[in-house]
Amino acid sequence: MTRFAGLSAAAARRSDGALPSRRAFLKTGAAVGGGLLLHAVLPGLARAASAESEAQGAAMLNAFVSIARDGSVTIVAKNPEIGQGVKTMLPMLIAEELDVDWQDVRTAQADLDTEKYGRQVAGGSMATPLNWEPLRRVGAAGRQMLVAAAAQSWDVPADECSTAQGVVHHAKSGRKLGYGALVEKAAALPAPDLASVRLKDPRDFKIIGQPLPGVDDPLVVAGKPLFGIDVAVPGMLYAVFQKCPVFGGKVASANTDAIKSLPGVRAAFVVEGGDNPQGLVGGVAIVADSWWAASSARDKLQVTWNEGPTRTQSSAGFASAAAALAKSAPQHALRRDGDPGAGFARAAQVIEASYTYPFLAHIDLEPQNCTAHVHDGKVEIWAPTQNPAPGALLVAATLGISESDVIVHMTRVGGGFGRRLRNDFMVEAAFIAKTVGAPVKLLWSREDDVQHDFYRPAGFHFLKGGVDADGKLVALSDHFVTFGHGERVADAAGMDASEFPAGLVANLDYGLSLMPLGVPTGPLRAPGANGIAFVFQSFLDELAHAAGQDPVDFHLAVLGEKGDPGRDFDTSRLRGVIELVAEKSGWANRHKLPKGTGMGIAAYFCHLGYFAEVVQATVAPSGAVKVDKVWVAGDVGSQIINPSNAENQVQGAALDGIGAALGQAITIDKGRVVEANFDTVKPLRMRQAPPVEVHFRITDHRPTGLGEPALPPVIPALCNALFAATGKRVRSLPINNAELKWS
Repeated sequence: MTRFAGLSAAAARRSDGALPSRRAFLKTGAAVGGGLLLHAVLPGLARAASAESEAQGAAMLNAFVSIARDGSVTIVAKNPEIGQGVKTMLPMLIAEELDVDWQDVRTAQADLDTEKYGRQVAGGSMATPLNWEPLRRVGAAGRQMLVAAAAQSWDVPADECSTAQGVVHHAKSGRKLGYGALVEKAAALPAPDLASVRLKDPRDFKIIGQPLPGVDDPLVVAGKPLFGIDVAVPGMLYAVFQKCPVFGGKVASANTDAIKSLPGVRAAFVVEGGDNPQGLVGGVAIVADSWWAASSARDKLQVTWNEGPTRTQSSAGFASAAAALAKSAPQHALRRDGDPGAGFARAAQVIEASYTYPFLAHIDLEPQNCTAHVHDGKVEIWAPTQNPAPGALLVAATLGISESDVIVHMTRVGGGFGRRLRNDFMVEAAFIAKTVGAPVKLLWSREDDVQHDFYRPAGFHFLKGGVDADGKLVALSDHFVTFGHGERVADAAGMDASEFPAGLVANLDYGLSLMPLGVPTGPLRAPGANGIAFVFQSFLDELAHAAGQDPVDFHLAVLGEKGDPGRDFDTSRLRGVIELVAEKSGWANRHKLPKGTGMGIAAYFCHLGYFAEVVQATVAPSGAVKVDKVWVAGDVGSQIINPSNAENQVQGAALDGIGAALGQAITIDKGRVVEANFDTVKPLRMRQAPPVEVHFRITDHRPTGLGEPALPPVIPALCNALFAATGKRVRSLPINNAELKWS
């Protein structure tokens, strides 16, 4: 069960959200088939366009609401649904202020149409902060128009009317009219200014704050077609695409003539490709009547590869190069506060440690796939993408057509975590479909997915910390060795100069050195923070123990009362979640745990969310790790929109992090990925999943997202728990059980 603490939702009414600075308004019209169509226009953010049917509408920025004469309401979710619940959450905002019964609401997934909907993307946990107020205003404006229509019908003042569950009431006369009976009159009224419409008091919420199931849940449970992998179109063929196992490699020769003669095979051809890993790269495409025929033919494919320069790179080589770079001064200065040298000289204790984390794959449950059909000068695509607009642009550039001639139907996504912000699979499918002149479904194998990802970059941190005789952190330095292309840091491989605890330590030095990299990298859930939090939160725990202090007390002392003024970071909010999770987990009683069992704590701020987590873990004498339980305390503002989904997101993030820590790493050898499937890249098994108890601290701040910020603290909390259980530090991931043996 999700728990709440702090301000009541009713008390947390302040909103510092981004209101339109200029006039915002609604356009109205009659939907096809009858009904009221609400079309929100936020100047400077998106351009308006009229909807084509009553089933069309929009969520963020261009928010379309269709109300039919029978009172049913259709709200179109514009952003991709990747399991984060946005297809349910965003319509809840509109439905709440529209004052309709949630049972009367239907939702539909939008296609890509930036002219109509504005930016359409799933990433960064930004759906809530960007939509919390604008979409509520869309619903409130629609309600205001319906009330005005009823008031005119009855010839009464609008302020004498009220609404409830899709019905307008006039208490003095006892009259009432359903929204369906008012739609035509409402459609003819002037649209209100969004900035002036009145929003509900949170105490009056009937939908927001309720634990609602996801709108697609019944279909998912029943196995109904929803995902990209489910798409089927008439005349569709199936394709596989063999790329060079070494990143950046090209085809020198291939036995495509022999492959073409195999049963069911329609085509086999070499793709020259380019050098952009996000676009079309070199390889061999095989197209067949069935995926099995295509995959079986692939097993007989013989390719000679020109592997290119990346063949010399390896994980072992990166580690060796990082260790060598750490012996010299950093190549680049990130931040320097005070006099670190003098701070270390005055410290009573100085601790040095090196921390490393590996490359990680996203391991989406649904492998990459895309269906494409090139016809009538256009290309039509069905894709499980997080970021469809750049994909459409890349497809257009690759095929040499206008971007307006690329039609993208967004399917439900079977796991994204940042992988599907890249659209290489869309480009591959479109190119193959154009080449063979038929609709084609491209489906990657699990091995393709693991070995041709955009990986979370590995990282190497060489740290030094000093505490004084009173146990206060007085000096800290980190030489971060990461990857780059020339002087440019590789995608998702950087570290912010304000990385915690910067701004809270008088003497601090952050430096950066780069190693060349041919492996494609990209964001993975809580990008950057998912590795860096492990490093800093583990090292702070080391310093706390060196100072002889309770890690909670040490952390709170570092936070102090004031954060870095150059960063959107509130130390009081992080203090709040630390104190809450310590209370809920029984942190003060951790010394009563049996031998081999320990508790660890960590806290982090990212993606506008504040989270602290305690992990209890037991280590057998053999070193085998069992995670007993996780407690999570989060602060994402004044309102939890859908408590059921919020709890799910937090639990999923915690389990995601534990899985990465226990059994996931991508190893590079000779420029290629060693691991290939779930037997070597090991997702968390159900038997390994601990209970995750979630608490939310409700505070007087604008609501923010949940998909990413709950992940980073769990990994260091687990590693700190393992130290408490065994006295042995985990400074390198994934966790090596052999190094945790005790007697």
